[in-house]
Amino acid sequence: MLDMNSRAAEQRPALARTGGQILVDQLVVHGVSDSFCVPGESYLAVLDALHDAPIRLTVCRQEGGAAMMAEAQGKLTGRPGICFVTRGPGATNASAGVHVAMQDSTPMILFIGQVERGFLGREAFQEIDYSAFFGPIAKWATQIDDPARIPEVVSRAFHVATSGRPGPVVIGLPEDVLSKQAAIADARAYHVAEAAPSAEDIGRLLELLDSAERPLVIAGGARWDQDAVDRLVSFSDRFQLPVAVSFRRQGLFPSTHRNFVGDLSVGANPKLVAYARRSDLILLVGGRLSELPSQNYTLLGVPDPGRILVHVHPGAEELGRVYRPDLGLPVSPIGFMKAVSGLEPNRALSRAHVVAEGRELFEAWTNRAKPVPGEFNLGEAVCQLRDVLPEDAIVCNGAGNYATWVHRYHRYRRFDGQLAPTSGSMGYGVPAAIAAKRLHPDRVVVAFAGDGCFMMHGQEFATAVQHNLPIIVVIADNGMYGTIRMHQEREFPGRVTGTSLTNPNFAAYARIFGGYGERVERTQDFLPAFERALESGLPSIIHCIVHPEALTPERSLSQIRDEALARAQDTTQAAPQ
Repeated sequence: MLDMNSRAAEQRPALARTGGQILVDQLVVHGVSDSFCVPGESYLAVLDALHDAPIRLTVCRQEGGAAMMAEAQGKLTGRPGICFVTRGPGATNASAGVHVAMQDSTPMILFIGQVERGFLGREAFQEIDYSAFFGPIAKWATQIDDPARIPEVVSRAFHVATSGRPGPVVIGLPEDVLSKQAAIADARAYHVAEAAPSAEDIGRLLELLDSAERPLVIAGGARWDQDAVDRLVSFSDRFQLPVAVSFRRQGLFPSTHRNFVGDLSVGANPKLVAYARRSDLILLVGGRLSELPSQNYTLLGVPDPGRILVHVHPGAEELGRVYRPDLGLPVSPIGFMKAVSGLEPNRALSRAHVVAEGRELFEAWTNRAKPVPGEFNLGEAVCQLRDVLPEDAIVCNGAGNYATWVHRYHRYRRFDGQLAPTSGSMGYGVPAAIAAKRLHPDRVVVAFAGDGCFMMHGQEFATAVQHNLPIIVVIADNGMYGTIRMHQEREFPGRVTGTSLTNPNFAAYARIFGGYGERVERTQDFLPAFERALESGLPSIIHCIVHPEALTPERSLSQIRDEALARAQDTTQAAPQ
């Protein structure tokens, strides 16, 4: 029986404290160890309370970077990443990180300073209606108008951010609420409830698995941990199941395992996509199979998938939203993998050849990088790096064509070995690397970025220097917004507008900030430069010069343009005269 007296003893007495102090005390109660911020006068009372709190504060240079750092820690830990920013411009800057958290199903709480309550509704200095602004891209957006309700609202925020499909919560903090005192007890630490499938559902799942000849498991989404990944490995072995991962979810299954057949992403292996389309059973665990992993919603029919679909997702509202499953389980991947951990096939299986063929296709697709124009081959550099990085290395990236080489050729081996935005947000890699290094100072952390991607949040390199976080940033510089240029050449070949870039010397940029920097123009010089960066013990940038023609792992810029011109010519010739 629960001892109510013991529970009461765990709570702080209802002492009079400022709203800022009450808020910080709640973060401590809920187990927060880190917070990211750009300071602002609208929440000075919180900053003052953080002065004596056992919470490590990382001071950032732009609110978007701070929010992405919080999102990255939420992704690594499964606990809400915490970020503080000021009102108005601080809030709008931070919205980029909130959008990443929403699309990536990451638990995160963004606290934003707000004008005094008496000024609300007058469009006071930097005033924004946060519920209206953040409502479409957050699980919950609210404002605290009474310091006595801070424990209640913050407790709810932690539960909302972590329950069902995780996501971001945004809380507005009027300046006078933070400075006003209230006598209120602390809340109790939040707890994530885990559901479990029924015995009937497990029995139905077993029937479907036993009868499938060409099954495919697709792992995606959130609410995973290393134990769930390990259980999925064992489950795939027992049932002879090929396993693919969703877009930028490559930490959900070790790529070195014999059952791993690849990732369904941008530039996915066409043979894997073809197998997925002719499979007779899809077991989708955790993910939504949205636009990119579904290859523009062509992998399955909508709403009828066209084959047996078992969909496991922690948010019940997602089941049937796009695809009508034969068996829908409103369970997190953690809960599902525990429920099937002892499950065994009812009959002898003969799918080993299916798994082996899928693995052969994966290895042929990823073992060696193809030649590209120019003296530097990013694919070969990634292959070199995967052979020397320790198993627990964390590899980060933002968005851009450069990332297709990273996802294709790197071998992700641990649940927490990848930080990448499924939202496709540029500028993510450097902030994510800083957050990862803050959390795991003894692990090697590498961030890949394009020249355009890096400059979105490259100023956060100063944050890495300030906090002595020796991340290594690999910049692939081709002098353009490469992904946009690729689409431009496909749709309007030869008509280049708005995609060319003139870049600084990024190696010198690193040195000026107090880090280590090298410029690399040839593939053979990359690994020695990386090793010197690692040995330096400093935040580092390796500035790699990529030929503009080397736009994708499969086709050059000129090939993309020529194919588009040929299509346009064929269309013109076929048009009625």
